[in-house]
Amino acid sequence: MQTHNYSHFYNQIFFTNILRLLDERKMTKQELSDRAGVSISFLSDLTNGKANPSLKIMEAIADALETSLPVLLELTDLDCETIAILNGGKPYHGLPKGYQRVSAILPAHQAFIVSKWDAAARKKLRS
Repeated sequence: MQTHNYSHFYNQIFFTNILRLLDERKMTKQELSDRAGVSISFLSDLTNGKANPSLKIMEAIADALETSLPVLLELTDLDCETIAILNGGKPYHGLPKGYQRVSAILPAHQAFIVSKWDAAARKKLRS
């Protein structure tokens, strides 16, 4: 993947976490739009993977969701089907074929090994 596609990967994580939090909080996109001060059309484009938010907009969305920006940028453990459901049935293409996103709690020594695997996979995706 090229650098801009790697950036797109983080946008997918960002909008996936937005969709999850909207669902958890029983909040609509319109309510989030109003609270964050962003247009509903931009927010819809963002949650459909068609917009590239600025840091200022990401912070406004995090504030509106009453969470921190790092939480919205963390990896998600939702599968593609769940993301599609949260996104109004629109398909989510996720990672390239052969890659899978996982979330796990591990002892420190295992986490170290997994972090090495993660770094190697991310490097491969960037190239």
